[in-house]
Amino acid sequence: MDALLSAFVACGLAEIGDRRQLLVILLCLKFPDRTGRVLAAAGLAALVSTGIGAAGGAVVHGAVPFRALSLMAALALLSAGIGSLARPKTPKLTVSPRLGAFGGSFGVLLAAGLGDKTQFLAFALSARTAAPVLAAIGATLGVLAAAVPAAMLGRRFVTVVPLRAVRIGIGVVFILVALGFGLDALRLL
Repeated sequence: MDALLSAFVACGLAEIGDRRQLLVILLCLKFPDRTGRVLAAAGLAALVSTGIGAAGGAVVHGAVPFRALSLMAALALLSAGIGSLARPKTPKLTVSPRLGAFGGSFGVLLAAGLGDKTQFLAFALSARTAAPVLAAIGATLGVLAAAVPAAMLGRRFVTVVPLRAVRIGIGVVFILVALGFGLDALRLL
């Protein structure tokens, strides 16, 4: 359960104001009557990308000492924290109309999720806890927890939620937790 809850919280927070959340808003605006399909595609794309990360973490788990895995988790959290402090680039949305709402959304969101901080978090948490399935499910649910309100509110999301302040707060929390993990892994705490 540690992997499930940790991945849910970390990835859910990491997605707030991130480019994938902004892409969900743009996709829902492009396909206004297909919000359910956009969210289904977001869930599947998140499951694929975090599943790949979690599977990689499972491979590393047995080959790397626990302290090194804790340092890797600290780096993933630090990366997410720094990423949260940086202003996201405005995503460009190009979706072929023949792919439809689901296919187009899946392709765009999968491309955005590969190599993203949520994939790195899923990798690190899976490696540290040896629970890749739970880490992937938790990360996917975290991504969806951030995507659903954005899809429901659409354009209003960016006016209702003070994204800059929220991202700064999340970034500071991630960096502090990363420092704690890192100091503990180095046996300095």
